[in-house]
Amino acid sequence: MLVRTMKILLLCWRDSTHPQGGGSERYLERVGEYLAARGHEVVYRTAGHTDAPRRSHRNGVRFSRSGGKFTVYPRAWAGILLGRAGIGTLGDIDVVVDTQNGIPFFARLVAGRPTVLLTHHRHKEQWPVAGRALAALGWFLESQVAPRVYRGAPYVTVSESSRADLLELGVRGEDITIIHNGVDPVPGSIPRLDGNGATHLVTLSRLVPHKQIEHAMDTLARLPGDVVLDVIGSGWWEDELREYAQARGVVDRVSFHGQVTEDYKHALLARAAVHLMPSRKEGWGLAVMEAAQHGVPTIGYRTAGGLRDSVVDGETGLLADSPAELTELTARLLADPALARRLGQAARKRAEGFSWAQTGARFEELLTAAARATPRRG
Repeated sequence: MLVRTMKILLLCWRDSTHPQGGGSERYLERVGEYLAARGHEVVYRTAGHTDAPRRSHRNGVRFSRSGGKFTVYPRAWAGILLGRAGIGTLGDIDVVVDTQNGIPFFARLVAGRPTVLLTHHRHKEQWPVAGRALAALGWFLESQVAPRVYRGAPYVTVSESSRADLLELGVRGEDITIIHNGVDPVPGSIPRLDGNGATHLVTLSRLVPHKQIEHAMDTLARLPGDVVLDVIGSGWWEDELREYAQARGVVDRVSFHGQVTEDYKHALLARAAVHLMPSRKEGWGLAVMEAAQHGVPTIGYRTAGGLRDSVVDGETGLLADSPAELTELTARLLADPALARRLGQAARKRAEGFSWAQTGARFEELLTAAARATPRRG
């Protein structure tokens, strides 16, 4: 039974409507929707983007957008400070969730309220794409400053692998709570797609360098010509990926679908024989579970962190230690339908054990405890 309602501020640099939004944004939104359905007032503060209104409501959550890629952080600070002075929408906050996508908002310094730090994974492997100077600054803030600012604060992460990364950064184990991703239910009706006699591989991902979609194309290039690749998702790296497909001689075997509707996304996943996730780093890998809902096993890299948690190697999918092994394991599954079916069935059964209701309930418990520990004055 809910003892009292709270006003909860969620901070994230993007939301799911942003062109570069992804799984971490969906995670926070699903948590917010659960909390709103439980009667809490939820404000999701994020960056603005083209065609997005400054303020909107969706599924019970109030979205407040201001700033861009870098200015979203100081503008959030300004909004919090104005709220403390009784001005604007960010006043009377009970508890804050600060999302660390590389660097957090450092809201603990200005909020005056209990602040929980949500981090999906360490970004050390991703920082180089930002350029030398920005990468050095970002990694310094993530690895040196954030652990000090948030020392003793509650942390939430999504997998054992990400917890291990946080421990390496000096975060105390007793401060870390693992709250797994849920998964959206499959739409009630999805179209049936014609395979056109081809064997379909699929990758569901933002198109950015660290997702390494090039490795999926390299795998495709070494497989028979009746194997094709469906790429679901969009991102600023798409032009480079199209050029890479041309250079590798697989441009006629790769379909870039971009952002698609939920029912069509699931139709593409259901048609696939194997889901490839060659990402350099993942906190969990939400797409793994979405593919698993259709009995489609995932092959990814063991070194990618959270994939060691979302993929049970040899039971619900396979983990590779190199690009060459990624190709080898893909060829093995395509040549052994019985093995692929066994892995897929186990993956489907495992996916049934995850839900956003479970995720939201655990978050509510954590936030309630944090808010009670520091009652709001007045």
